[in-house]
Amino acid sequence: QVQLVESGGGLVQPGGSLRLSCAASGSIFSINTMGWYRQTPGKQRELVAFLTSGGRTNYADSVKGRFTISRDNAKNTVYLQMNSLRPEDTAVYYCNLQNGPAREVADYWGQGTQVTVSS
Repeated sequence: QVQLVESGGGLVQPGGSLRLSCAASGSIFSINTMGWYRQTPGKQRELVAFLTSGGRTNYADSVKGRFTISRDNAKNTVYLQMNSLRPEDTAVYYCNLQNGPAREVADYWGQGTQVTVSS
């Protein structure tokens, strides 16, 4: 069983910063991908950023240069440093883990953490 526990959301003013954390526990394979997605009411969940265990990253165009994803493989934890936050970054942020043996990789999700950017 795999469990993801997120923390770090909250209310911040435009231009401010927040750091999200997500710790994975359970049967975690050494080769995996961890990332962050976000969702607002009435819209599909969208990718924010991901980071493979080998160090490859990918960011949504809307967050490039403002957000940084990192991970601690020893702790199975992924972080999302969010700077220069904008009102349009307001969303529920979900941690994602793609984990499993080859050809049996499965998606696991955290419970979501609310990020609100407002003055």
